[in-house]
Amino acid sequence: MRALVQTGYGSPARVALQEVPRPVPGPDDLLVAVHAAGLNAADRLLLRGEPFAIRALAGGLRRPRAGFVVGRALAGRVEAVGADVRDFAPGDEVLAESTGAIGELAVVPARLAARKPVGLTFAEAAALPIAAATALASVRSVSRGQRFLVTGASGGVGTFAVQLAVAKGATVTGVCSERNAALVRKLGAERIIAYEKTTAAALGSTGERFDVILDLAGNYPVPALRRILAPGGSLLLSAGTGGRWLGPARRMLKALITSGRQVRPLTVRPNSADLSELAGMVATGQIRPVIDDIYTFDESPAALDRIDRGWVAGKIIVAVAE
Repeated sequence: MRALVQTGYGSPARVALQEVPRPVPGPDDLLVAVHAAGLNAADRLLLRGEPFAIRALAGGLRRPRAGFVVGRALAGRVEAVGADVRDFAPGDEVLAESTGAIGELAVVPARLAARKPVGLTFAEAAALPIAAATALASVRSVSRGQRFLVTGASGGVGTFAVQLAVAKGATVTGVCSERNAALVRKLGAERIIAYEKTTAAALGSTGERFDVILDLAGNYPVPALRRILAPGGSLLLSAGTGGRWLGPARRMLKALITSGRQVRPLTVRPNSADLSELAGMVATGQIRPVIDDIYTFDESPAALDRIDRGWVAGKIIVAVAE
């Protein structure tokens, strides 16, 4: 079968479509014919191999393991099921967070897969794993009437976070570039902060305070974000710089040590229940994936290059099966 294989760390020149062995599912797995795959920030970090700690996901410190297939979010149709799988059958349409997404076939642990509602396209379904699941975790404690601020509001996670917070009745402020302001307003944000024009010192100049801040961009210092937290509020960290070894983890660890209980890293554990909930919300029109562009399977190296260059509004999707 064909798949997008990463042979080294660095630039998008290190990936290419290659023939690889057909994957074999274990007793608790599904073999899925991939129809669409969604690219995420983690794919860019794995491509660059920085921070170095992320290289463990690719199976090698010097280079990825042989035959390492790019992608961790997919949607497709079940081809075969393992001997111990009871909840899925061949022909079922599913979405999942799993390795090796940008290939004609992928092995998916059944516990990480969810059924795709009939009303969703495969491209829409592939946008949900990782990005929407991260956004869902960020709004779990949000309640009606609270003030919610999200940096990186026009990105893959941010576009979902804005919509999910609005759906819970929060008043949302989005931090994004000026060119994406109209998009973020359309998703439900009542106020936009253009990060190009707003310094850390000016961030709290209006006197507004927020009950929950989701920091996806990492472009403001943690102390500046803490200053605009309401009493009892929460600052959720999911990004930032911090060196070649630990990357964002260094910033988060420092914040945990110095900033107390109001600050915590946003952690997400993949599970089928969250994907089912999100897919149902898309099917009923409560939220919608924002898709920046869809690339063909043959164009998948260019799709990864697009993620690597940045300036993506929403999600980049690879249509593996036309």
